[in-house]
Amino acid sequence: MNKLFVFVLGLMLTSSAFAQNNILNAKDPNEIGKKTASQTENDNDTPLPYGFIGDRDVLWSRTTWEKIDLDERVNFPLYYPIDTNYVGKERRALFHVIAAAARNGEIDLYSDSYFNEKREFADIETSLSRVDTSDYGIEQFNAEGRVDAEYITKTSIGADNVSAYNVRGLWYLDTRQGEMRYRILGIAPVTPDVNFMDDPKGIELFWIYYPDVRELLHNAKAFNTLNSAKPISFDHILNSRRFSGVIYKMDNVHGDRKIEAYIADNSMMQLLESERLKDIIRNKEIDMWNY
Repeated sequence: MNKLFVFVLGLMLTSSAFAQNNILNAKDPNEIGKKTASQTENDNDTPLPYGFIGDRDVLWSRTTWEKIDLDERVNFPLYYPIDTNYVGKERRALFHVIAAAARNGEIDLYSDSYFNEKREFADIETSLSRVDTSDYGIEQFNAEGRVDAEYITKTSIGADNVSAYNVRGLWYLDTRQGEMRYRILGIAPVTPDVNFMDDPKGIELFWIYYPDVRELLHNAKAFNTLNSAKPISFDHILNSRRFSGVIYKMDNVHGDRKIEAYIADNSMMQLLESERLKDIIRNKEIDMWNY
């Protein structure tokens, strides 16, 4: 028991040392956020691998789609920081991490949560930025054949425009563990349409197959309000469900229709229906142990 305690304590101290981002040993500002040579050599900081789950091990399962509203305080670690001019290079919002990887072609993008069709980043660039010309600019162009920069308006989607993340996940009863488990399958940032910025509903920019980005999200850290020396990876936040989400769809016989498709124009009833779907999952595990 004592050996186990020492081992766990050693892991905690090691992760804490890595989490300092070399700030106490850096001789140059460019070294802040980078691991030392000894840390890199002894580095085993990788995402906790998923165990293999055979089809025979899954007794029951349901697929849910949830909306993570970034206006909720508990979800702030997924939203901030939105202005990178006032934080270090090691701190970035979840959207910054995903968008940079998508722009560099490091991750695959999909058009829907079923991952049926791949998308290129060039396909969504029109959803991220827009260039518009004012009426005065149009008049100037008609008269002079040119438009001054002051009459051109550029609108772009950034981390501050992300209102929510839609998450698809699978709840299943694992017969080997004898408990209900959860596995994230996909995630999508929700932003306003760049052509209709005032539309509160927003659009899904793209979907990402979650297991494909675990390494990326493990290396990206979110701020820990309890201890800034030990930031939390985005992968840990999402896999451990350290967020507040509302179910807006569950797999069903009606082609996986959304709640709003059969309960329209009534937000209160939609929330109650979401809670009812949650209770189906909660009660399933409880009912398994009733004789």
